Amino acid sequence: MRVLVVEDEPALADTLEKVLAEEDFAVDVARDGNEALFKLTDVRYDAAILDVMLPHLDGWQVLENARNRGVKTPVLILTARDMVEDRVRGLNIGADDYLVKPFAIAELVARVHALIRRSYGGDSPRIAIGDIVIDSAAKRVYRNGAVVDLTAREYAVLELLVRSRNRLVTRGTLCEHLYNENADITSNVVDVHIAALRRKLGSDFIRTRRGEGYIIDA
Repeated sequence: MRVLVVEDEPALADTLEKVLAEEDFAVDVARDGNEALFKLTDVRYDAAILDVMLPHLDGWQVLENARNRGVKTPVLILTARDMVEDRVRGLNIGADDYLVKPFAIAELVARVHALIRRSYGGDSPRIAIGDIVIDSAAKRVYRNGAVVDLTAREYAVLELLVRSRNRLVTRGTLCEHLYNENADITSNVVDVHIAALRRKLGSDFIRTRRGEGYIIDA
């Protein structure tokens, strides 16, 4: 899943980028409000972590402008401002969650996971499709009760397809959600991951619609 971190404090931005990357998120970083608004409207992120105090446009302006432009990305407001009126303002203009600085990194990561689950229409971290069970909290996959050994990228492809089950996911959509802006993507990378998943989960688990993309029926 792909996440945008909007933070102008270099040390905190670098920490968040590192922590989220270690959680196997594809992470982009914006250092000011103008850059944040451009990226939010240009890329379909799975979640955004948005600081309020930013150069050029503040976080409130970024969020309000993004929502007015139809951006549906779940947004976690991250700020040192802990007044009730600030939280109410953020929620009223389209924030999905709110975390006050200083914060525990583990809580932030858990909140991002929860935002993404809800945005795809599910509250439970466990999804069962036939004999396959995906535990997104533990990042584990089971087939007939046995753990399936997946690489981080294979798991990321599977999670996106499972969360989008019964809906076609194009190759372009997979690349957009799984790689950050600095990634060097080869033309057949998605096909390689899909082939590996079929070997491990069954040849019929992921269907191909030739020339269109992939779908998991559930």
